[in-house]
Amino acid sequence: MRPGEATSSGQAQGMPPRSEGSWLQDNGKSISPSSIEFLFFGAFSPVDSNDAYIRNLPLYKAVDNGELEATLSFLDENPDALTASLTKDGDTALHIAVLAGHVRIVEELVKRMTSQDLAIQKKDRSTALIYAATGGVTEIARYLVEKNRKLLCIPNENAHIPVIVAALYGHRDLVQYLYTETPIEEFSPTRNQGAMLLTTCIIDEFYDIALDLVHCYPQLALAEDPERDTALHLLAKKPSSFPSGAQLALWQQWVYNCIHVHRNNQAGDIETPYEGQANRRNMVAIGVFHHLRAMLWKGLKLLVPGFTRIYELKLAHKQAQELLSFICREISTLGDSQINMLQLDKAIFEAVRQGIVEFIIEMMRNYPAMLWFYDEKDRNIFFVAAKARQEKIFSLIYRTGAKQNALATPWDKDSNNILHQAAFLAPSSQLDRVSGAALQMQRELQWFKEVERIVQPKFREMQNNHRKTPRALFTDQHHRLVDEGEKWTKGTAQSFTVVAALIATIMFAAAFTAPGGYDNDGDPHYLRYNSFLIFMISDAVSLFSSTTSLLMFLGILTSRYREEDFLKTLPTKLMIGLSTLFFSIVTMMITFGISLVIVLQERIPWVSFPIILLGSLPVTLFALLQFPLLVEIFLSTYGPGIFDKPKKSWFNLNSF
Repeated sequence: MRPGEATSSGQAQGMPPRSEGSWLQDNGKSISPSSIEFLFFGAFSPVDSNDAYIRNLPLYKAVDNGELEATLSFLDENPDALTASLTKDGDTALHIAVLAGHVRIVEELVKRMTSQDLAIQKKDRSTALIYAATGGVTEIARYLVEKNRKLLCIPNENAHIPVIVAALYGHRDLVQYLYTETPIEEFSPTRNQGAMLLTTCIIDEFYDIALDLVHCYPQLALAEDPERDTALHLLAKKPSSFPSGAQLALWQQWVYNCIHVHRNNQAGDIETPYEGQANRRNMVAIGVFHHLRAMLWKGLKLLVPGFTRIYELKLAHKQAQELLSFICREISTLGDSQINMLQLDKAIFEAVRQGIVEFIIEMMRNYPAMLWFYDEKDRNIFFVAAKARQEKIFSLIYRTGAKQNALATPWDKDSNNILHQAAFLAPSSQLDRVSGAALQMQRELQWFKEVERIVQPKFREMQNNHRKTPRALFTDQHHRLVDEGEKWTKGTAQSFTVVAALIATIMFAAAFTAPGGYDNDGDPHYLRYNSFLIFMISDAVSLFSSTTSLLMFLGILTSRYREEDFLKTLPTKLMIGLSTLFFSIVTMMITFGISLVIVLQERIPWVSFPIILLGSLPVTLFALLQFPLLVEIFLSTYGPGIFDKPKKSWFNLNSF
């Protein structure tokens, strides 16, 4: 038969024999079952590799499903499959088991493999330890490292070694383990690994590892990672890493202040404060005292809800502060040209916008010249703090001594002085910290008045490039907030006016409806009882206080709602109205309870206690709902203020 001549069955010479049912027809073309497999796998690998894939497919499924016995049985029959590629990307059985997190299968595979086998890389250069770093299972990583420690230094295609990969995924325990096992030379400043690990740990708030890194290689404190980030710039974006950025309730703040941590403490260890030097005579007493204190703190960790979280928060704050101090000390050794290359000004202004006062204080201690830094709009840190409404940072201007006038007198590129900055509307993130539009307007006025107090008188009438004085700019920026404040105040007053009027009406009628009725002479039956006297007094007090509350709320409804009214007039009226309304509700419930006691005391004497208990429920409910608002109004109007102007020193002024 000549080449190309068809056989009797229509099959060309050189083609495999055709069997019944082994061929499919697709648009008139014959497709074999092996060709179907090739469509999925042969496009990515040679045909012989495809055959190996089909042969090892049961191993892939067994490992991926976590079937240990099936995996070991297959490997016993096919030892070569242990290091074979099971996917088009070069995954071995170990890669698949590690990524799936099957610890027992990984353990058995590692026992069967040599140390060289563990270093097999996929097409993307990922080893099994890279996969373990991605998954975050420390036990798996430990099996791999104990068999081949060189895996710790093999990077993936992004030049990231396993500890950095684990840090990128935020696996705290695994990062701690890999960092202690990785040779410290891998983090040398001559390589990118150290800077990358440092910045990643700051993002993840692993400050103990970051501190250890900079102590081993101080040059890393100012080094840039491959993404051109530095430790300083990342710290400037993390207000939650410092006490000023912590949002704690009152009891949480008290616990936070009571906790003491060691300078280089590990999480979970609690310090018992040391009370100075001890002599031999009282060493035993001090030791017992410290032991008792440690037991107390450990008991609090178990008994107080959230104590451990608060302790870990304070420990993180302590470590972040230490890292910042170390970086600032390194900066103090640099020259001006190096400072410019470091772009220190960008980090400082970012910290100002974030309100990280600890960052600015530490920089002032170590690099006083930062006071004269200006941003792209020619604004210094106090200009930016005023516009961003960061009162803690703005309050530092009072500690600058004679520099205060010089720092408050410049203007930016738009001819806006520092009072213009205070005239702009606050960022929404700062306004949302205050309840109600009226109190938000009050806070804005407090800012404007405080800045107005420190500027030169001529600056109060200075016009910017838009020919607006600070006062005109304030009015223009806040007209919508004034309208919202008026609407909020009127709505609140109207709601409480209805309640106050209802209480006044009830208490007025109760004064002429004595419990128990009257005798033939028109005198109340229980006139000579002490409980009746309490009834009349509480009724009168409730009537007078509800009437006072009603008048206060009516005064709010008829106010002119000028800008200045939001500073003290309206908050004072609202505060008086709320407090007298609360007092009227309390006395009203007392009146009601006493009247029931008088009527029922002869027949059901035990009724007093449940009456008092039930009567306290509405009072408690009102206190829970409205008392926080009353306290906030009082503190914002007559409290110490938002600006810190005490005599205590936050830092050494002589260092400026």
